[in-house]
Amino acid sequence: MLTSFAAGRRLAQRALAWQAVAVALTALAFLVKGWPWALAALAGGGSVAVGGWLHSAIALGGGAAPAGGALARVLVGALAKWAVVLAVLVLAVGVGGLPPVAVGVGVIVALVTQMLAMASR
Repeated sequence: MLTSFAAGRRLAQRALAWQAVAVALTALAFLVKGWPWALAALAGGGSVAVGGWLHSAIALGGGAAPAGGALARVLVGALAKWAVVLAVLVLAVGVGGLPPVAVGVGVIVALVTQMLAMASR
């Protein structure tokens, strides 16, 4: 039973590492358009990465539990992840005035990278 928790943690760490690399490359690409665009891509992609880390910490942090408790941790982790993402998006675009296109591209790059990292062996 403990090996499944360890495998889940390793998978989450691998996805986070891949996301960090992909978001950094995206920000470098947006640097051609200027610092606000690069910062916007970092904010969007970083929010998904931090939210994913928070999700994995909540979902995998409680150890073995009955099905109801495990499902509750997964749901709370998912809600926390998307709350972080939405809060950063509102702050970056609404308050910070960063370009929404770059923020959206950062989010998409991080989500696609997460999917690919978790699907690969």
